[in-house]
Amino acid sequence: MRATLIYGAGDVRIEDVPDPVLREPTDAVVRVVRSCICGSDLWPYGSRPATRDGDRIGHEFLGVVEDVGREVSGLAAGDLVLAPFVWADNTCDFCREGLQTSCRHGGLWARDGIDGGQGEAVRVPQAQGTLVKLPAGEDSALLPSLLALSDVFPTGHHCAVTAGVGPRTTVTVIGDGAVGLSAVLAAKRLGADRIILMGRHKDRTDLGREFGATDVVSERGEEGVERVRELTGGDGTHTVLECVGLKPAIESAFAVVRDGGTVSRVGAPQYPEVPAGFGVFMRNITLTGGVAPARAYIDELLPDVLDGRVEPGKVFDRTVTLDQVPDGYQAMADRSALKVLIQP
Repeated sequence: MRATLIYGAGDVRIEDVPDPVLREPTDAVVRVVRSCICGSDLWPYGSRPATRDGDRIGHEFLGVVEDVGREVSGLAAGDLVLAPFVWADNTCDFCREGLQTSCRHGGLWARDGIDGGQGEAVRVPQAQGTLVKLPAGEDSALLPSLLALSDVFPTGHHCAVTAGVGPRTTVTVIGDGAVGLSAVLAAKRLGADRIILMGRHKDRTDLGREFGATDVVSERGEEGVERVRELTGGDGTHTVLECVGLKPAIESAFAVVRDGGTVSRVGAPQYPEVPAGFGVFMRNITLTGGVAPARAYIDELLPDVLDGRVEPGKVFDRTVTLDQVPDGYQAMADRSALKVLIQP
């Protein structure tokens, strides 16, 4: 089959790789119907050292079951299924606590010999616990929004939930990428009273307004902080959802949060230390967030997607074939695409 491999910064290739087969009785083989490029894939795309051998890449996909191991129940060939961005047994103590990202028997896609999602098919370990059967066909118009449940929408939801967003809550979302826009959508779904989106790309912030943002702040740095403070009577917002992962973003988050408020960060941090000194301590600011256990949220979010009450798939603004995936990476790196959908 064909799959995406990354060889170094800016070097993504589509190559032939061995077809996936069942190796363990808990495995399934899934033919990929839709996958996508994640913002976190851009970190290795921008900085990975060049190597002779490429690595598989991709961690968001949905597809059709082709085969299942003898210990897998509840799934059969022909089922349309969604794969969260980590695989897990969904039965260990961490999974039962809703922390599938710490599953004792789970792991990451495209690591340690596991297939990546950006290919024609995937061997799925711990298939019964990992895969979510979808009540839709592989030609459904809902596929983009269903795919968003693999990572980006649950990540935005995790950010809002850990921050304590709810009715009468004021929210600042930092970042107008797919995760930031998903956080806006999640905050609106949870009943936030006011949502300020900090972003400077009009096509993206326009979608943010459609998702529920009440205000857009395009300024950055101190000017952006001053603008949020101005909009909130000098206090800042009860919650801040940091969806970028760079140090200036977390610094802005602490600067615009209201005293006694909460900052949640889900942007993969590209800084070794959190700049939360004595001043942040004296303001009683809570820092939370982390990697989203998507599997814990899918059952809750799926009905709203199926009913069309939320449409997180609108973050996909470009569709490519598998052969066009390298162009999709470049488009996202150039900011000419928000999030690229892959149709193998």
